Amino acid sequence: MCGFTGFLSRSTPDVTALHAMGDSIIHRGPDEEGYYTDDHCAIAHRRLSIIDLAHGHQPMTSPDGRYILAYNGEVYNFQTLRTQLQELGHTFQTTSDTEVVLHGYMEWGAEVTGKLRGMFAFVIWDTQTKTLYGARDPFGIKPFYYAPMGDTFFFGSELKSFLPHPDFKKELNREALKFYLTFQYSALDESFFKGVFRLLPGHHFTYRDGKLDMSAYYTFSFEPDSKSLEEHAQEIREVVTESVEAHQISDVEVGAFLSGGIDSSVITALSHPDKTYSVGFANKGFDETSEAKALCEELGLKNISKTITAEEFFDILPTIQYYADEPNANLSTVPLYFLSKLAAQDVKVVLSGEGSDELFGGYITYHTTKPYRAYRKLPLPIRKAVAGVVSKLPPFHGQGFLTKAAKPVEDTFVGQAFIFDNDEVEQVLTPAYRSSRTWKDITAPYFAQVKDADDLTKMQYLDLHLWQPLDILRKADRMTMANSLELRVPYLDREVWKVARSIPSNQKMRGKSTTKFPLRQAAVPMLPDDWIKRPKVGFPVPFIAWLKEEKYYNWAKELINQDYVAEFFDQKYLLDLLEQHYSGKARTHRKLYTVLSFLIWYQVYFPEVCGVAPYQPK
Repeated sequence: MCGFTGFLSRSTPDVTALHAMGDSIIHRGPDEEGYYTDDHCAIAHRRLSIIDLAHGHQPMTSPDGRYILAYNGEVYNFQTLRTQLQELGHTFQTTSDTEVVLHGYMEWGAEVTGKLRGMFAFVIWDTQTKTLYGARDPFGIKPFYYAPMGDTFFFGSELKSFLPHPDFKKELNREALKFYLTFQYSALDESFFKGVFRLLPGHHFTYRDGKLDMSAYYTFSFEPDSKSLEEHAQEIREVVTESVEAHQISDVEVGAFLSGGIDSSVITALSHPDKTYSVGFANKGFDETSEAKALCEELGLKNISKTITAEEFFDILPTIQYYADEPNANLSTVPLYFLSKLAAQDVKVVLSGEGSDELFGGYITYHTTKPYRAYRKLPLPIRKAVAGVVSKLPPFHGQGFLTKAAKPVEDTFVGQAFIFDNDEVEQVLTPAYRSSRTWKDITAPYFAQVKDADDLTKMQYLDLHLWQPLDILRKADRMTMANSLELRVPYLDREVWKVARSIPSNQKMRGKSTTKFPLRQAAVPMLPDDWIKRPKVGFPVPFIAWLKEEKYYNWAKELINQDYVAEFFDQKYLLDLLEQHYSGKARTHRKLYTVLSFLIWYQVYFPEVCGVAPYQPK
């Protein structure tokens, strides 16, 4: 697990700038640094040593000196690929997966990307053709930013690594703010910095002579089969067991994150690590550490936990936004940071349960009742007519049911977070940050690719492409790597996906609120019965309660009243939201946290505009 950054230039690379760029991501790899430069290419690499600790230095050069590789990730089938390459005549100097990726490219070219089982982002510089090749794993577990700016082409694991270079132009992407306020995360391909883009998951590119050619090498498709629930449960049990085993390949100790939910519990039961880690809050209903400890007692494992205080939460918010690169408004990011910090005191690698919900249908928003599904079978004109009538009546039980059922899922679903709707976001933003585009312009292309699928499949497909890589996996990578900790996600594995995509939607839900039912059935031999039945909770955070305390109410009010805020927002509108929450008239804490997170991020990355001291990383 590592980080890389670099640039191509028509002139001799600025070595001083390159070293500063590498230093900015030292948290991703404090064990070792490496650099490569020639007349046009400059690459910096930071290494967190996990496999072949004494070797595997990067950037890595091919035996003939032609190719230079900088790589971030883990390839879990590297031993199999190594054997294949040896049979083809390749010889190896290390036992690292890095060298396998390099020789794989020498043998198969860009086709190597489709052979890699794991998480990765990497670049390969061809010194003969002066061509840069880059790729990112199918799920988007590992990050990859790029930025064409004049005669300089930047690339790297984190956006902040571009900032030290004199050719980088730091400018806010005005269009990003509106959609962030709706989705809770930066939802465009272009980042919050103008001209900086994310390489999409499952994509690769070549860059040569100022020309960028990009394409997808992997796409997701659901292919439900006719197997029984029991057969699917057995397949899940077998493939997840094998994936966990593969994800434990390491030359250092591997721990596990553990909450009270089924996802991490399955991973923990299968991996049986020496140490598990949990965090919670003292507020009632916001602490799952007791459940985690209870499971560890059943399994004979050690659990290490921490209780996060309100003071710690608010004090760390600038640090969270710094490491996030772009504004992050997922409340669970903060406990994840503390969880990573806790685990990093003992281990370099942890397993986690991310990805299960998107693959197996774990979100309650996916769930619909039998009456709802039956009503949806009525012709759309009839449902629309009924909705038109009931919407004009006084509120009554079932009114929302009849209104929502008249709309296609494409008109109601944006993912697992829906903060400001189109009308609200236009009210809160100043005219310079408004746009005629709506959230449907973001979601429509994805829905179009599964237009003939059922509603559950459509929602899963959208989350696989937006929510998962742009929120869940981005916060997971940034918060763990902020603490020099490698996170591995066994559910997000190409072999697990082959099984998950074959499960029909009618098997995924049971009763009023039981989600990802096949996974729960697969867990029967592994976990106590009450763990299997646990509903999804996530990382609950008591921000809703804290914001009603005078201390934190005043903190939010002071932040909203800063002069620079008027550039972006109607401050009176925001203060009204704050008063509504403080007085108990409405729950506006999610809206407020989304806005406040952006304001803190802006102070961190644009202190010269805000009139504050430059942020110093902790």
